[in-house]
Amino acid sequence: MLEFLYFGIKEARACLFVGLFFAAVFLVPRAGLWFIPRYDALLIIAVAIQAWMVWTKLETLDELKAITVFHVIGFALEVFKTSGSIQSWSYPDFAYTKVFGVPLFAGFMYAAVGSYVIQAWRLFDLRIRHHPPYWMAWLTAILLYANFFTHHYIGDYRWYIAACVLGLYARTTVIFRPLDRDRRMPLLLAFILIGFFIWLAENISTFFGIWAYPNQLGAWSTVHLGKWSSWSLLVVMTFTIVANLKHIKASIHVPD
Repeated sequence: MLEFLYFGIKEARACLFVGLFFAAVFLVPRAGLWFIPRYDALLIIAVAIQAWMVWTKLETLDELKAITVFHVIGFALEVFKTSGSIQSWSYPDFAYTKVFGVPLFAGFMYAAVGSYVIQAWRLFDLRIRHHPPYWMAWLTAILLYANFFTHHYIGDYRWYIAACVLGLYARTTVIFRPLDRDRRMPLLLAFILIGFFIWLAENISTFFGIWAYPNQLGAWSTVHLGKWSSWSLLVVMTFTIVANLKHIKASIHVPD
């Protein structure tokens, strides 16, 4: 029971940025705050949360650099997906901080996933057993990211890439420590579970009108279940970036 309590506390701590940011997403009214449009207010809040976490040493500068990478990667994907020729989803409200039609706060939604993975890795003292060759993991992550773009032109190959992921990580186990003993979980199961919770968060976000898919413009409806697979694959990509950065750092003996 005590171990389960510690697990919950550490999970909550790992989700600190996620929780605070999405609390703002849900609480900031559509009309905005103090004459500041909603999307702009969310950007200010996200930056403030990030700065506070670094200032209080809840997050290191190296972790902030890694999270910034996720912000850039996510924002580039948002710009493409909301472009006039694609229009996978849209941000209907006005904002001063929109670039190419995407509010700058949007990148923080991807950064939030990266923040969770990085924080959980440290708090749970994560160790990976039977990690696949790093170059193969990198190649798979690149293909996953590229497919988010190319499937609009040459077909969706996510399931072929997912099959490669299953093969690569079939033997991979994540070892974590909630309290004073090690626990194990298949890494593939972790990818699926994290993807599911992101899918739930996406449903809540679209319900509150933060963004909308084409089928939600008239009236809200549940985000298609297929998006669960997209988010799980995005988690694979996120994990790969974090794991490879840690591997590179360890290989050159750079202290935390």
